[in-house]
Amino acid sequence: MSVSGWTVGIGLAVGVGLTAMGVTILATRRMPAATARTFRDARAAGLYHLLFGLALLILVLGLYLPGSAASAISAGLAVALVAVAVVRFRPRGRRSSPDDEDGEGR
Repeated sequence: MSVSGWTVGIGLAVGVGLTAMGVTILATRRMPAATARTFRDARAAGLYHLLFGLALLILVLGLYLPGSAASAISAGLAVALVAVAVVRFRPRGRRSSPDDEDGEGR
């Protein structure tokens, strides 16, 4: 398998993983502790991961669409999804936990 084939395969795997994580967080409202400390709530964390995963899938799968215009449109759509994720649902930094003595979340 060529290097480009491995790259596409890894991109698909990561895209599926991020999408699945986002859907799981949205469905269960549960997430890993590190993710919970970084995002305001489960909805923001789930949508952030979901949008990034979908963007990666669209970008990778757009490589196989016929014509250069279709590839360009899929890349533009992927960039738009990432922009929404970064602007609207981005991580807000660490929240303080009850274990913090100074309350600064470090």
